[in-house]
Amino acid sequence: MKFGTHISSAGGVQNAPKNAALARCEVFQFFSRSPQGGKAPVLSQKIIKEFKTNCKKFKQAENYIHAPYYINLASAKNNVYYGSVSVLREELERGSLLDVKYMMTHLGSARELGKKEALKKVAEGIKKILENYHGSTEFLIEMSAGAGEIMGDTLEEVAEIIKKSEIRNQKSGQGNKKPEIGVCIDTAHAFASGYDLRDKKAVKKFLDDFDKKIGLKKLKLIHANDSVYELGSRKDRHAHLGEGKIGLAGFEVLVKEPRLKKVNLILETPTEEGALNDIKFLKKWRGK
Repeated sequence: MKFGTHISSAGGVQNAPKNAALARCEVFQFFSRSPQGGKAPVLSQKIIKEFKTNCKKFKQAENYIHAPYYINLASAKNNVYYGSVSVLREELERGSLLDVKYMMTHLGSARELGKKEALKKVAEGIKKILENYHGSTEFLIEMSAGAGEIMGDTLEEVAEIIKKSEIRNQKSGQGNKKPEIGVCIDTAHAFASGYDLRDKKAVKKFLDDFDKKIGLKKLKLIHANDSVYELGSRKDRHAHLGEGKIGLAGFEVLVKEPRLKKVNLILETPTEEGALNDIKFLKKWRGK
């Protein structure tokens, strides 16, 4: 298990590995384009080479792209829906150029269509994104807090989306495997959705449920964020570790959980200074 934070790529993605090292990261997450909108910056051969060189130079074991915030695969508006499909496919391709391990995304809101139709549309969207995709960056669904009817807030819903999104009989660039759909758990989102993570018993129950309904082999990454709001609040606001309603004990259990040994943790906590302290906690619990 390795630790990192969401890192600024201001001035170009090639700057992110150095910023990650300054933040005491072993792995890092970044935006490859503006999260609010606009055209993606060109990834020239020079930038790609510099990014990869800097990842080695600054000892970053892995890195991950977070998709833009405006994605909505459940939209009734064709321009939003097809725009989201296009951007997510583009982010997978950009990630593959940079040797990025995962690209995770929020799925969008069911408010316009209702849950049943939205789920169908999200699954079809993911199929479109992965059709004839032969890159190396893997697609991850990030579990949501359920605020604003955002899709993917329960284990059952994520499991159903994955099942309906699977593309059979397609080979990927990794050999004979079809493009894989994984899951990124955000602890603050899960807590807001009603999954208790405050102690060993609660974490065990959550992971047991995840394994039963989705399969732990699908769990690829964890966003380690405390929650400002109470269990089941369906409100999404991150806090530094130990400063929210989950508390330090829950995160220590996650770090020491044997089933999560190969799952890395990314912080998305509010301040850079606070994140440095959060990483200290994580490394202390893991041990050197």
